Amino acid sequence: MNSPPHKALASIEATLDAPGGASDSSECVGPQCRVHLRQESDSGRSEETQELLRSRLRSAALLMFAGFAAFLAWHTINIDLSSGLKVAVYAGHFATTMILAAISYVLASNIALTARKLRGVELVTFGTPMIFFVLMQYERMVQWASEFGTLPEITPGWVLLIFTYALFIPNAWRRAAIVIGVMAAAPFVGIVLVAITDAAAAGLMVTDSRFLVETILVIALAAAGSILGVHTINVLRDEALRARQLGQYKLKRLIGSGGMGDVYLAEHTLMKRPCAIKVIHPEKAGDPKVLARFEREVQATAKLSHWNSVDIYDYGRTDNGTFYYVMEFLPGMNLSELVRSDGAVPPSRAIHLVRQVCNALSEAHEQNLVHRDIKPANIFAAIRGGRHDVAKLLDFGLAKPLLEIDSAQLTAKGAITGSPLFMSPEQAIGDRDPDARSDIYALGGVLYFLVTGRPPFEDEQPMKVLIAHAHDPVTPPSQLNADVPDDLERVIMRCLQKKPAERYQSAAELAAALEGCQDYGRWTRENAKIWWQERERAIERHDEVVTVG
Repeated sequence: MNSPPHKALASIEATLDAPGGASDSSECVGPQCRVHLRQESDSGRSEETQELLRSRLRSAALLMFAGFAAFLAWHTINIDLSSGLKVAVYAGHFATTMILAAISYVLASNIALTARKLRGVELVTFGTPMIFFVLMQYERMVQWASEFGTLPEITPGWVLLIFTYALFIPNAWRRAAIVIGVMAAAPFVGIVLVAITDAAAAGLMVTDSRFLVETILVIALAAAGSILGVHTINVLRDEALRARQLGQYKLKRLIGSGGMGDVYLAEHTLMKRPCAIKVIHPEKAGDPKVLARFEREVQATAKLSHWNSVDIYDYGRTDNGTFYYVMEFLPGMNLSELVRSDGAVPPSRAIHLVRQVCNALSEAHEQNLVHRDIKPANIFAAIRGGRHDVAKLLDFGLAKPLLEIDSAQLTAKGAITGSPLFMSPEQAIGDRDPDARSDIYALGGVLYFLVTGRPPFEDEQPMKVLIAHAHDPVTPPSQLNADVPDDLERVIMRCLQKKPAERYQSAAELAAALEGCQDYGRWTRENAKIWWQERERAIERHDEVVTVG
């Protein structure tokens, strides 16, 4: 019986993976090669990764300072202080120019600025001209209404400010949309103030609708075009990243993405060896905690050397602060993809795969590392050394030393870490630190998923899944798939006990229990080879049909 995964599975995994940072399908991490990691402070790493933002902000501040200074000179030559409003506009012009000059000086100097401070400087750099434009717009509208009986064109300055921000400041498009949205709303705040305080200008707005309509259209188009431009720049930046080299590695194509980074298929330029490179997401490069976790993932996996863990080859960062590490490239698919594409697997194959994971997990536990995020997407069924269905345990990004849980301080005490679909009760309710038995629970959930096609608990709301792990009984897998034998069901149900003391106490103990199942050893290397060959032929046939069609 092959039961397809419930539709809620995809939605919960999508909800979970992004915040937790666990990678999805093709992300992999690994051990074997001992890598020397140069220790640096978080602040030092942040300064390097923030250089792009700082340089772009410096360019924008210098450009706006030059423009405001030139117009200030013209304003001074043609100064008119006949009213208090004109005095205020001149003073605002002078103050804005001086502020931009100070910002340009600070950004061009050696003064250290954190990511938070740089974002603060960004707001001042664009917020100050925005306030001045509102003041100048107010003065011009009032003057033109009283002296010329018409309203002036007010959009050029706003359009220029919006485009300058979109062009110079590196941003995720959602954040850019918020800032640009505020800029686009500012001129209309000024218009409302004029309408409330000046009867002549208000009357002109009522009698001639062209002013408002044209202003709305121009500002709206400028804002929409700028947001689209930010998104396009980000896409082009990603494409450029795939095309360029990281050290001696040439990036070929994106093969996976997760909450913390992207994974690219790459090749060593001299040895021509295929490999996978995990690159930290640019928008997270300024967060010291994320960088610390990224480095911890490398350090944790570099300590491991088992065949069923993934080899890590190299680690480094580029001159512009892009962090990455290099690992073996794994032909195959993760267990989540395996079940989604073909449904529940035979019990013998599930035992074959999870038994191998126990080997990798035993080594990690012996080194006092608890994985904390075991799930189907973090276990790969790979083709290695001429063998098929070689299980590889991936992504130690949430791993912590069992004896040093409190010292890392990379997640708040009591915070939920991991993937709720396969999370142990103690992780779900946060009443105790996870240990090796938490990984046993998650591995039992993976077994459950493999033989039934669905996780032990599922719901569109992740919080309900957490509560179920902590309190609800698990439906025996044989009720979902009658082909699940009794002995394997007993193993799975013991792994999924609520109390850690009632589970298997080690990965080795779980491995021994799996070896005692009647289906152990029935999935052979030849079975695996035939399955993968048939799948490859099916893909080729499908591609031929698509090509002909």
